[in-house]
Amino acid sequence: MSGTVDVARALKDGERALEPGLLAEANRGILYVDEINLLDDHLTDILLDAAALGVNVVEREGVSVSHPARFLLVGTMNEEEGELRPQIADRIGLEVDVEALTDPDARAEVIRRREAFAADPTAVRAAWSEAQAAIAADLAAAEVRVAGVRVPDALYGAVARLVLRSGVESHRADITIVECAKALAALAGRDEVDAEDVLEAAVLALGHRLAVDPFRPAPRLETELLRRLLDEALEIEVTRKKVAGRTG
Repeated sequence: MSGTVDVARALKDGERALEPGLLAEANRGILYVDEINLLDDHLTDILLDAAALGVNVVEREGVSVSHPARFLLVGTMNEEEGELRPQIADRIGLEVDVEALTDPDARAEVIRRREAFAADPTAVRAAWSEAQAAIAADLAAAEVRVAGVRVPDALYGAVARLVLRSGVESHRADITIVECAKALAALAGRDEVDAEDVLEAAVLALGHRLAVDPFRPAPRLETELLRRLLDEALEIEVTRKKVAGRTG
C-alpha cells in the first residue's frame, strides 16, 4: 500500500528512488477500500497518517522518501463483521447505509437492467448517457456555486449543540456537517444553507461517530430525534442572539 524504497538503486547510484504503492497512485484521486473495518491495524495506521498529513513517508534500510498522498477515501463494510476503529471512523466524513430493495417491482427492474447490460453494455450506456450528463452538469454547477454559499450565524452554534447532544466529541463532525450542508444547498441551486440542509448532513455525518457499546446493538440515529435536537439547538441560538442584541 505505502510503496517501498529502491534500496539497490540507492546503494548503487546514491539516488533515493521510490517504488510507488497504492497511496502514490491514489494521490489527487479516490482510494477505495473494501471491508475497511477488517483492514489490518498496521495498514489502518498508514492510512490515518497519510490522511492527516497529506503525505506518505516510506522508510526502508535507513533511506527515507516522501510523496504527496491527498485522496478521497471511500470504504465499504458490513457492520455485522466488526466495527470501525474510532480513529478511522472519525476520518470518514459521511456514511451511507445501503439496504436491499423490498419492493418487488423495483427488484424486477434491477434484473431487467442487469440482463440488458450483460447483453449490450454500449446500448445501455447510450440509453442513460443523457441522464448521466444532466447529473454531471448539476454537480459541476454546484462545485462552482459552493464557494459562495452562506451559513446563517445561528446555524453554526446549532450544529455545535446538535453534535454534542448526540454524544459526539470530535470537531470533525461539526466541520463535516457544515461543509456537507453547504454542498447540499449548492446542489439545490441555493446560496444559503437552511436547517433542512443541516439535518440531512447530520444524518450522514453522525451515525458512524456514535459511541459503540460492544455488549449492545450498534446505535442508530433517528431522523426525527435529530430534527427535534436541531430545532431545540436553533431556538437556543436565536434566543441568545436576540438577548444579546437587546443588551448590546
